[in-house]
Amino acid sequence: MALITRVSRLFQADFHAVLDRIEEPGMLLRQAVREMEEELARDEQRSKIMNHEQGQLTARENDLEQSLHEIEEQLDVCFDTGNDDLARACVKRKLEVQRCCKSLSRKRQALQKTLDDIDTRLRENRARLESMRQKAELLAEESARERPVDNWTFPDIRVRDEDVEVAFLREKQHRRRP
Repeated sequence: MALITRVSRLFQADFHAVLDRIEEPGMLLRQAVREMEEELARDEQRSKIMNHEQGQLTARENDLEQSLHEIEEQLDVCFDTGNDDLARACVKRKLEVQRCCKSLSRKRQALQKTLDDIDTRLRENRARLESMRQKAELLAEESARERPVDNWTFPDIRVRDEDVEVAFLREKQHRRRP
């Protein structure tokens, strides 16, 4: 039984080694870098959209605060003139605006928390991406060093005039011999 287990482990190890060679780590690393860049771009876009939305919520809250101030002035006039029915209508609007302000405030706070989470994730992902890029560069340098160097350079084939003269004299001498 132990022999079968050992043979099985050997076969499995060889199989994993073959798969590692087939997968080509450099290509996998480049693909991982591309995927991280895409995810980073999506998060940055999402952050921009949420920042814009938060600006709109803040502007809406400011508008509602201005409305509350106006309603307060209207209530003062209503109470000064003794018009209770109109004052009730103003109180109702005031309550509605206050509830709307609270709702917007909760939305803005939740949005801010989400933005903070995204910003944290963006910083972490940028650091990881930079690390992955450095690893990819190192792997590329290592694979470039491991590749066999193409030594098919041509030797210096220039022929000098002196070489021609010497070869000419040898040929001439060789042909004179009977």
